[in-house]
Amino acid sequence: MTSKGSNKSIASVVTGGAGFLGSHLCDRLLAEGQYVICIDNLITGETSNIAHLLGHEHFRFINHDITNYIFIDETVNNVLHFASPASPIDYLKLPIQTLKVGSLGTHKALGLAKAKGARFLLASTSEVYGDPQVHPQPESYWGNVNPIGYRGVYDEAKRFSEAMTMAYHRYHGVDTRIARIFNTYGPRMRINDGRAIPAFMSQALRGEDVTVFGDGSQTRSVCYVDDMIEGIYRLLMSDVVEPINIGNPDEIPIVQLAKEIIELTGSNSKIVFKELPEDDPKVRQPDISKARKLLMWAPKINRKEGLKRTLEYFRQKLLVPESVK
Repeated sequence: MTSKGSNKSIASVVTGGAGFLGSHLCDRLLAEGQYVICIDNLITGETSNIAHLLGHEHFRFINHDITNYIFIDETVNNVLHFASPASPIDYLKLPIQTLKVGSLGTHKALGLAKAKGARFLLASTSEVYGDPQVHPQPESYWGNVNPIGYRGVYDEAKRFSEAMTMAYHRYHGVDTRIARIFNTYGPRMRINDGRAIPAFMSQALRGEDVTVFGDGSQTRSVCYVDDMIEGIYRLLMSDVVEPINIGNPDEIPIVQLAKEIIELTGSNSKIVFKELPEDDPKVRQPDISKARKLLMWAPKINRKEGLKRTLEYFRQKLLVPESVK
């Protein structure tokens, strides 16, 4: 990967850097000429996501569980905390690890930033809003979360991580940023991670029935990964301390998303409906007014183009030819 060469003295640590978003973030930071230290214990991250970076002179990978003490000898300018199971099937299987990485992991990552005098960026989530009763969701909304539901381990871990981030900012003076990341899709998503787009694409490409939970009227707003990384990078480089929503406000019912993917793949798959999981949000749409104003950011890649790019990745992963009819 070529780098711009203007920021070679800047070193960034990315926890969860072998994951879907984290690996794309590593790409971007390297492209900006930064030195990147990627930390991941590979519970849900995959080395294939960073295989193309392992020979890069400005990239270093550390296999480490960040709920344990993080020791890095080098100068560090930025700590970007992206480590966490982020899919419902992951945090249902790994509830304790999810809570620990959101609490102990955030504490250790903030401690590293404090010790190094580095800027800290937390990858938070739209899940802090739970099943929202305000629509679309502005940053001022406090949320509607079931703390003892199955999703609560992720939702509350992220809410706690935001609270700890602000405590370190106010008490220790750590320079912090909080990105509330909404649903994101694109290459390097795991095929079996349980989220709608990889599930729909893999089922359609195999010619299987496409499973929609509930009646499909629940909505999501999906953002292509390149747009998301641009928003995160702009937040990192800004002076904005308050939480910022980053996502695509183009809302769509889940059943319509399934139909679009079936049409895009050319599959003969049928849609089947199954029982809706507990605490599944009925609506999800970011109010990105602050991102537009403070970061001069808004998504540029429309859903049709983003899905087309993502489909090519899944075709290659599944080794499916162009036509599956």
